[in-house]
Amino acid sequence: MATGKTTWTIPEGYIPEGSNGPEPEMLSHESICILNTSDEDASIEITVYFTDREPAGPFEKTIPAERTKHLRFNEFEDPEEIPTGTPFASVIESDVPVVCQHTRLDSRQAENALLSTIAYPSES
Repeated sequence: MATGKTTWTIPEGYIPEGSNGPEPEMLSHESICILNTSDEDASIEITVYFTDREPAGPFEKTIPAERTKHLRFNEFEDPEEIPTGTPFASVIESDVPVVCQHTRLDSRQAENALLSTIAYPSES
């Protein structure tokens, strides 16, 4: 039995512009971790919303059956890159139930900051 929901919302997103420390481990980033407990691959679409422009996406990703995957917004390229230093929000839609967690690593200073929270399950 699959765990999770098919629509998730992350109302807060921001990719810090600078980094401090070795890359790729300490590169400032915004990410979502998606857990797929079902026995089917999950087809994911991510739409990114901004305060002052049209949304970006959908970004299409696949999460294999019974696997987890970390997706860094910094690495999204198709259909476009997500700008650094710009507030955004995202909606994650899946064809099978999944669980989503939101994380940010801010390494602009040597004293790094890590934020992590469960995303909001937008439907029942």
